[in-house]
Amino acid sequence: MTVTFRQEAPLTLVIERIIDAPRHIVWRCWTEAELLKRWYCPKPWHVPEADFDLRPGGRMNTIMASPNGERHENFGIWLEIVPEERLVFTDAYREGFMPAPSHFMTGFVELSDMDDGGTKMIWGARHNEEATMKTHLEMGFEDGWKAASAQLDELARQV
Repeated sequence: MTVTFRQEAPLTLVIERIIDAPRHIVWRCWTEAELLKRWYCPKPWHVPEADFDLRPGGRMNTIMASPNGERHENFGIWLEIVPEERLVFTDAYREGFMPAPSHFMTGFVELSDMDDGGTKMIWGARHNEEATMKTHLEMGFEDGWKAASAQLDELARQV
């Protein structure tokens, strides 16, 4: 399927992909922790833990782990939830809108139907400064999220 990367006004990174599955399935892959664990980071990394409370202010916590035991913890909250259309989440706050000690990004996902029954997915990361966005790029944002979105596409076709 088609996947593109772009940088938008001025501190936003975006991956756009056509997923070969209906929108309600792609939504489930984003919002059900057990499904998200199966695709959310590029292999050989994996997500051993994901814990969600799908409501504005509810937790959106994930832990990514490498084969050698390196861990990347992401603790944040959902800001906006429009069922089967839009998700917005951030690490600027913890559950209950409690301020976080540091902030890396605010993410968003937009889903829309394609005429062929697939789903157009736009996934973006907004940063509060150039240095943070540059760090995200250096961490492998483009290649990593292209790979993860391919894993999402594969999973969504099986669900």
